Amino acid sequence: MSDSVGFWKRLFAGVLDGIIVSAPLAIIFGVITGDWEDENFSTLFNFLYMVIVPILWYGYTVGKRIMGIRIVRMDGKKLGIGTMLLRYLVAALVYAITLGIGFIVSAFMVGIRKDHRSIHDFIAGTYVTSNEP
Repeated sequence: MSDSVGFWKRLFAGVLDGIIVSAPLAIIFGVITGDWEDENFSTLFNFLYMVIVPILWYGYTVGKRIMGIRIVRMDGKKLGIGTMLLRYLVAALVYAITLGIGFIVSAFMVGIRKDHRSIHDFIAGTYVTSNEP
């Protein structure tokens, strides 16, 4: 797994997803609903984007594709709904239960560990790579 990707590329891919996908969705739903405080629709679409797009697009999101990185399973099998739900939903639950400490630990894990795997990678059996599909 020497092709695993470290902290900065993963962070920048997330920032790009935020700028290219999340921010426009928040603006669109804010304009449509007139409610800038309650982002339920935007949050739902962001969640679906983060879960479904990598399944359909070989582990890529828009930000990851721009950065040339993608999510893959440790066993080499194709990403599926179960893997992606574990990666995002269960991991979010773990991060919430630990009041964000798990998220901080994950960031250090990606930056320090040789395999660059975070807590959500361990939960889902995934890693982020720069290898093409």
